[in-house]
Amino acid sequence: MLCTLQNCKKSCLRAGLLPILFINMSASVWAPMAKAQAPSFELMDGKISGTVLLKAGNRPASQVAVRLKSHAAGIFRSVLTDLEGHFEVRSLPPSTYEIVVDEPGYEPAETSAQLDGSPSKLVLYLKSSNLAPTERNNYTVSARELKIPGKAHNEFERGLGSLAKKDLAGSLSHFTKAAQAFPGYFEAYYHMGVVETRLGRLDEAMQAFQKAIDLSGGRYAWAEFGIGYLLHLEGKGEEAVTTVRRGLELDGNSADGYLILGMAQLRLNRPDEAERSAREALLRNPNFAQAYLVLADAYGRRHEYSSQLQGLEAYLKLEPNGAESKTVREARVAVQSMVARLHPEE
Repeated sequence: MLCTLQNCKKSCLRAGLLPILFINMSASVWAPMAKAQAPSFELMDGKISGTVLLKAGNRPASQVAVRLKSHAAGIFRSVLTDLEGHFEVRSLPPSTYEIVVDEPGYEPAETSAQLDGSPSKLVLYLKSSNLAPTERNNYTVSARELKIPGKAHNEFERGLGSLAKKDLAGSLSHFTKAAQAFPGYFEAYYHMGVVETRLGRLDEAMQAFQKAIDLSGGRYAWAEFGIGYLLHLEGKGEEAVTTVRRGLELDGNSADGYLILGMAQLRLNRPDEAERSAREALLRNPNFAQAYLVLADAYGRRHEYSSQLQGLEAYLKLEPNGAESKTVREARVAVQSMVARLHPEE
């Protein structure tokens, strides 16, 4: 029996599961985000429009800020409604968008829209709040977004386009110019950090993510996730967990945040916590292939090889031709061999 267990442990090492996560995850975590954030410009022809009405009297809400965002697509836009309460945002890539109207004196109105190429029309209602009108943080962010100069915004969009084409030097140049045109452009600094990470310049990436945090007043979750990921790569698991959790306090709906948290927990050899984090990621994005790799590794740490195999299979179904697919297939063969030896009746 001792010999069997020793063989299983050796097979687990041959499966390459730790290298899958800890060496190649830089592509798994950041590359999908870059692709989603920067579709080619010919695909950025979607439109979301709508009307904001005051619930009392069904009257148009004019000159209120409508904030539209998609973290997956890297889109953050704000527009003001016209005198009839109408708004329109053009040149959007396919993605799921959150639309928020956060007007002082009214309860926030929120909805979402899945943009798949056809225009989307919405109606949002503002209901009077019993609270005294106070300026909300989100409204402040919307006002700030409206101040972004066109030159800065255009450079930012060009940076996303270059990033989609894997032109890292070009994208970094555009993001730098965007930040120069609008010094408070923390989204641009965040994307500089993404590019520097992909270039392997982790010190520069850390500085860019920290700049994004500083400029946002500590309100930009994605920069926290970026720093948490870098800390994870440096082997600073506890610091990574703390940083990512801080980001999740700002954006608890981020599947990527929970993925990085799970990776850091695996680094600390906490498979139960890593499993919970991976499942939280899958609750928010059921098709998040990389979360299944975290699950598979968590199961492997507990010698639950049949479940580990299921995690690898789930990843391959979602990413049959992904960057890690060849390595995952090799891992699957090793785990299948373990399962066959430990459970020959299966």
